[in-house]
Amino acid sequence: MGRTILFLLAAVTLGATSCCNCRQSRKLERPLMGTTWQLIQLMAQDVAAEDDSYTVVFHADGNVRGRGECNALVAQYTTTESRALDIHNIGSTRRLCPNQAQESSFFDMLDGVTHYEMDADKMLLLKSGTLVGIMKAVGEAADEE
Repeated sequence: MGRTILFLLAAVTLGATSCCNCRQSRKLERPLMGTTWQLIQLMAQDVAAEDDSYTVVFHADGNVRGRGECNALVAQYTTTESRALDIHNIGSTRRLCPNQAQESSFFDMLDGVTHYEMDADKMLLLKSGTLVGIMKAVGEAADEE
């Protein structure tokens, strides 16, 4: 009987600790819209983004604006409550970049995303269940009125 009570107490304590971590993660979670997201990993490779490079901002009007390494991007997006995400009609300026291959991969990755998950201040971008990119919240987007 004593072991059963000890086991139950340990299980409840572990569950409470786990629940606190969930609440902390949710508390740190940033909203999809209005947050400036910067790429930190692309196709399992770390990305050393500088300043405002490799960033996107999702706006309430269904538009996405951002920047690759040296080109601006605009697109439209739709999302659902289950975090399905479709980024489409991507357009960009056409400057030649020192790391053109990485910038092209970034734009292609965005075009192929099917859904996203949040983990505190990180957004995990997935394509049919496969992790293709990780972005980190780097601040709130400036209003563009």
